[in-house]
Amino acid sequence: MLGRFLELSVPAPRILESWQWYQRLGFAPTTDGEVWAHRYAAVTDGRIAVGLHEAVLDGAWLTWVLPGLATHVARLEASGVAFDELTLGDDRFHEARFTTPDRHGARLLEARTFSTPTATPRMPLGWFEEIALPVSDLAAARDYWETLGFVAAAEGEEPWPWVGLTSDTLSLALHATSGFDAPALVFSNDDRGALAAHLATAGVEPEKRLPRAVDPARHLWLKSPDGTILWIVPPP
Repeated sequence: MLGRFLELSVPAPRILESWQWYQRLGFAPTTDGEVWAHRYAAVTDGRIAVGLHEAVLDGAWLTWVLPGLATHVARLEASGVAFDELTLGDDRFHEARFTTPDRHGARLLEARTFSTPTATPRMPLGWFEEIALPVSDLAAARDYWETLGFVAAAEGEEPWPWVGLTSDTLSLALHATSGFDAPALVFSNDDRGALAAHLATAGVEPEKRLPRAVDPARHLWLKSPDGTILWIVPPP
């Protein structure tokens, strides 16, 4: 319903530092389509892309590409999407923004803003699983995302109640917690020794303080220079 997922768009005031940090972890740089007026770069592991925007963004944004965007606005509004901003003029790059009930930003673009590399390296972090979103009301958040085309696929109680949702191009995990406050990228990894060695070589140190419910013996949190959390979990 929302199109093809493009990237997690994040504000990166120190864009070069962020760009280099992600590459030290194994992400590959992409080719910028030069759509934006501000400085922009993107990196990817082949499954998830992070768009680094040296511009004023109100936190991280989930970004999809939906060709023919203007023709889909009425349908999306009928499904319950309340757009905060629409840019649909003939001489403008088409963009539509909305905010979820849990205050997560989402936007739809007419076209891609980068080209993916022909090959990406095997990620030392592991396998990208999903984007984790903190929510206040798990049942209500589940209902909201299901109206946007996601389907519930899993649920659990650790480290707090959560529901996993899937779509054609992105999986989400809704977490009923205040343990984190912005979208996080979740990777599964079954070789903590190799990961620890890679992080030491890359000069990246895991977060020392995790939310009380998160077991540090089984989970790692990495925080990028732009503030994005990369959450390393055991294989499902």
